[in-house]
Order: sequence, then structure tokens, then C-alpha cells
Amino acid sequence: MKDNLKRVIVDFKKLTPEILALLVEKYPDGYDDAHIISFRNAKNELIEAVEVTTEDTKYLVKVSSTLAVTMENYDEDDYEDFDDDDPEAVQPPDEEDMED
Repeated sequence: MKDNLKRVIVDFKKLTPEILALLVEKYPDGYDDAHIISFRNAKNELIEAVEVTTEDTKYLVKVSSTLAVTMENYDEDDYEDFDDDDPEAVQPPDEEDMED
């Protein structure tokens, strides 16, 4: 069955507060290997991503250690001054957070 959803691959640099909130909601304890989808993009590069869906779009968010740490440290109050679709709002974690 075709779901007719728009499909969007999202790199961490383009992650918005809305998509981050969806990820944290769907994977409250983080994601693991069972949640990761692997596929090849148009350049034949292997991509690993986790999936979240809105009413009209299926987002495939590229997996990275940066994403995992950002999800762990998520606090919706951090994003209250930003629009839901602002890709500048979600910033990479500090290096000291990455080492934990």
C-alpha cells in the first residue's frame, strides 16, 4: 500500500525543533539498531536514518552521535524562542557532552 507521503532526508544541520521533538517523542529512550533504516542515496552512499512521520511527510533523519546526544539532552524550553521549522535552532552539543 502506497502512503503518498512526501519523503525527506534530514541531516543534523537541517534538523528543526519540530522534527527533533517528534524524534524524542517516538524514541523517548533513544533509538537502537532495530530502529535504524539503511539505504543508498542517489550518489550510491549508504545512509543510516531513523524515521518519523507527520501528517504529510515521512522524515528520514540521518543517524549520528551528534543526533543521539542532542536527543538525550532535549528540553523543549530550549526552543521556545524559535519557530518550529527553524533549522538554525538546533545546534550541535558541546564537545564535552559528546565525550560522556
